[in-house]
Amino acid sequence: MSDDATPATPAEETKDAAAPAEEAKKEEVPAKAAKEEKTEQTVELSKDAQKILDAVSDLKVLDLANLVKAMEEKFGVSAAAPVAAAAAPAAGGAAAEEKSSFSVELTAAGDNKIGAIKAVKAITGEGLGEAKATVEAAPKILKENVPKADAEQMKKDLEAAGCTVTLK
Repeated sequence: MSDDATPATPAEETKDAAAPAEEAKKEEVPAKAAKEEKTEQTVELSKDAQKILDAVSDLKVLDLANLVKAMEEKFGVSAAAPVAAAAAPAAGGAAAEEKSSFSVELTAAGDNKIGAIKAVKAITGEGLGEAKATVEAAPKILKENVPKADAEQMKKDLEAAGCTVTLK
């Protein structure tokens, strides 16, 4: 080491280490700005709407939440309505299928394990050993795609034996 070289101070070393992080932040800002420009380009707003958007973007989260609540009350709408409306057809279709057929799930065997084993054996047609294993493995689906009336009868029989049953 020569006498000309002066050792770096801890502050200088920290500054040198922070320099790449600052450069990375500078690179992120243009990327973020470009992303915002793309968003603004895809939706054209009037001057008034743009002013409102700029004002809303400056609000704190709590103020924004209160603004949304006030708008919901004033206009009698819900901010979640478009999402719920879009999800409704999918849920409605699934609900229609579920109403015609159910899965019978043994949630818990209860205190009367022997009665539960007998009930499971009668419903599933399994042998005694398999029925016992099924009861011990609860929660477990016993039957799938069962018509509503049959599923309710199975549930009634299992509950009479002391089991906890869920129809899905």
